[in-house]
Amino acid sequence: MDEASITRYIADTFDGVDVVVASCETGAPEVAWGDTFFSYDPDRDLEPKHRLPFVTIVTKDYGDFDCASNLNRPGVFRLNIGVSKDTYHSLFGPQPSPPGASGVGDTGHDFTAVDQLMPHPVYSPQSWVCVLNPSEATFQAIRPLLAEAYELAVRRYAKRRPAGES
Repeated sequence: MDEASITRYIADTFDGVDVVVASCETGAPEVAWGDTFFSYDPDRDLEPKHRLPFVTIVTKDYGDFDCASNLNRPGVFRLNIGVSKDTYHSLFGPQPSPPGASGVGDTGHDFTAVDQLMPHPVYSPQSWVCVLNPSEATFQAIRPLLAEAYELAVRRYAKRRPAGES
């Protein structure tokens, strides 16, 4: 699977998804330019600070902050998915402690491995999982995780909206 196919699947499968490719036009910091963020915003009216992505596609390392996956390799990208605590626990056990000085969570995984579902190197304490360059078979296997992340985003959105608003 490539980034465009994954983006198309998410945009075509889940209603109300706002797909933003970070750029100077979107007001994103330069380090994020080219990365893709999927948020639930059916009316496309959420303020940027309230657009919490449920899935992201990251194409490069973020300096010293998020470089454990070595995304600066040619053609490598990381699909990140925010799942429930229960789902994370069923896949990997308890969430690790927040990353220490290294900036990487201690999960025992090789964060540079492609086509393997694993905890997110930085955001695993918040129940994020990831896969580098998923194959078609791996993507088929993680579709339920994408659906769960979407449903969690829909519920968060509903909680933020006053009664009577869409």
